[in-house]
Parts: sequence; C-alpha cells; structure tokens
Amino acid sequence: MLVSDIPGTTRDAIDIPFSINGNSYVFIDTAGIRRKGKVSKKLEKFSIIKALRSLDRCDVALIVIDAVEGITDQDIHIAGYAYEKGCGCIFLLNKWDAVDKDNKTVKEHTENLRLAAKFLSFAPVLTISALTGQRVLKIFSFIQEVYRQYETRIDTGPLNKVLESALEKNEPSLHKGKRLKFYYVTQTGIKPPTFICFVNFPKAVHFSYKRYLINQIRESTGLMQTPIRLIFRKRTGYIDFGGKKKKRNANR
Repeated sequence: MLVSDIPGTTRDAIDIPFSINGNSYVFIDTAGIRRKGKVSKKLEKFSIIKALRSLDRCDVALIVIDAVEGITDQDIHIAGYAYEKGCGCIFLLNKWDAVDKDNKTVKEHTENLRLAAKFLSFAPVLTISALTGQRVLKIFSFIQEVYRQYETRIDTGPLNKVLESALEKNEPSLHKGKRLKFYYVTQTGIKPPTFICFVNFPKAVHFSYKRYLINQIRESTGLMQTPIRLIFRKRTGYIDFGGKKKKRNANR
C-alpha cells in the first residue's frame, strides 16, 4: 500500500484479501481519521465518511491507538462508532517500541483505556509495534478468538438456566408495586450474539439490571470478548392449537 505521513494519502477504504495459517481474511484499509479541528479539505472529509461506512461490512474492528500520544477523545469517538455498529473490537496500542516502559506500563495503559472506553470493557487489548513487527502476528489469534465468540450460538435450554440462576442471585426490582417477571430468553442472531428476553414490563428493566444480565450471560457462556445485544419484549397474545387456546409470544 502507498503510505505517507501526509494526511489524505489514503482516500478510499481498500479491501485486502489474503490468507495466513490456513485462514482467509479481508482487511479493510481505511483512511486515517484525524480530529475534526484538523480536517479542512473536503476530500479528506469524504475519505473519513467512507472509512466509517466500512464498519457496515466489518466483523472485527482493529482500533489502532498511538501508545506514545496516549488515548485521545477521537480514539474513543471512533471506537464508539464500531460499538454502535455491533462490531467485535480489538484495541491495538501501536508504537510500543517507542514507549518508556517498566513492569507496570502495560497495566497502566490498559486501565486508562478501560476507564476511557467503559462501553468496550469486553474488547481485548494488545501492545504492538508496526515498525519492528513486535506481536503483530499475535493479532491473528486475537481475531480468531473474538470472531469465534462473535458468531457463537447458545441453545435455549442452557441459556434459560443462566437466566434462572441470575434471577435467583439478584431478584429484579418492583415496577409500580408489581414484581418484574422474566419468562424466558432465546438467542435470535449472531454477529453479534443477540438475545431476546420476554418480560412482563420490558420498559421497566433498569439499565443496570440489563448490564447485570449481560454480564451473567458472559460469565456463564464464555462470551467475554464480544459485544452482546439483549432486547426485552413483552410476552402477549394467544394462539389456538386444535381448539385449545395456549399462550404465545406475539413478538417472537
């Protein structure tokens, strides 16, 4: 690829298909995304739009951060786009060869990153150097694991045992004097794993309890490095089975 320190050198999001260790990939090389205050040319603005649109085709986003400069608001802003699109994410702290290090440096950088991007607490972090090649090949084992979790399906039976156990450990709150009832949960999609939980008052589920349930799913299923979507729906309606009315899930 043609590269340069001059902004605007890369204009299009370029697909790069290749294979390594028997696995096939398509890397999307995007234009660099600078802070809004530094972007003045219309052509560069158009390149940034194309770079962000490439997330629509992305399974795993590699979020490259300059370890020397440190984590910036722009880094977190871009990571937020990847999160909103439901991509699997990996943080790559680049230029690690140029960082003054001791035995606490990795931990400190990781903690700062976790604090700045709490919404991506599940994303693994890897220190690399594009200049020296340090740990660059290790990126692929990270990609494989994140993608494996990203397309994982969980059977309904084990999934509902997780829900039952979670409810026993931490009972849901009351809503207008009535207890929230979680009937069952089922997986409806992958990339990322998406679950629908049927409950009597979906809008009454507090975001903190939703986060608790997601964490319980993570811990019980091993989905520790992928985004998870949990949607609450109301269980309503009846359906006639041979003259016998039985409850059905109208929104399923």
